[in-house]
Amino acid sequence: MRKLLIIDDLEQSFQTEAEKLGYQVNYQPKITKADALAILHEYDGVAVRSKFNFDKEVIDKGPNLKFIARAGAGMDNIDEAYAATKNIALINAPEGNRDAVGEHAMGMLLNLMNNLRQADIQVRNGVWDREGNRGYELMGKTVAIIGYGNNGGAFARRLKGFGVNVIAYDKYKTGFSDEYVREVSMEEVVKLADVVSLHIPLTRETRQMVNDEYLRHFKKPIFFISLARGEITNTQAILNAIKEGKILGAGLDVLEVEKFPKLGEQEWYQDLANEPKVLLSPHVGGWTFDSYRKISEVLANKLKNLDL
Repeated sequence: MRKLLIIDDLEQSFQTEAEKLGYQVNYQPKITKADALAILHEYDGVAVRSKFNFDKEVIDKGPNLKFIARAGAGMDNIDEAYAATKNIALINAPEGNRDAVGEHAMGMLLNLMNNLRQADIQVRNGVWDREGNRGYELMGKTVAIIGYGNNGGAFARRLKGFGVNVIAYDKYKTGFSDEYVREVSMEEVVKLADVVSLHIPLTRETRQMVNDEYLRHFKKPIFFISLARGEITNTQAILNAIKEGKILGAGLDVLEVEKFPKLGEQEWYQDLANEPKVLLSPHVGGWTFDSYRKISEVLANKLKNLDL
């Protein structure tokens, strides 16, 4: 009997489908890395969310692995190239949380453009400031989506009813213009964008891509949204651009350093926490009650179709 180890919290449907396919499933969502590595050699497959990275050292602990299932969209916690040399199949579930990401991006953008967080705090504290909370309308603006995959596409579909001009740039795709977006060059993005939303994976090429130099190219002040990976964006560069008036508001679901206490130890953290033009959330853009279920369903379907 084939054996599957699940080392993160996954909704029941993935395990149920795996058992139907003949897998003996060991569900260990609280397992430590050390304990997981000690038994990984016993398994044909492993399912992980983000507990730890599957680098060369970890992959070598699983000489019998036929597949790694990533319960989410990004694959940056798995050494894909090394897994390929071991003939390990990789599956993930970007289709499972793309709607959550698209809606979260939409919520962040509307919140920022209308000063909803600041206005709410002020009213609760006895301040009635209409002029200071005057907002912007989306209608007529140009929204630029960087990366037109599952998440970028989901955001574009949410924008359809707002009367905006939606453009998209994707370095690795061409010919993807559709009813929701117009494919453009990066030169057009920096010239036209009123809003920029990141939906790209973390790679060596994209790490720290959004820095002072990157933001300097934009011709108009922008609203900036990131639900990609925190390490893509240099946080200090965002704060600098806000001070310079190049960014009108930033919605960050992801940060280059996440979780406390390490986050609180960063030099830029207090400035970030005190900046009213920044809206923060704790990497939950793709994490809803609905996506929890859908991710497992997508993974289960892909496991069923794996040719092992």
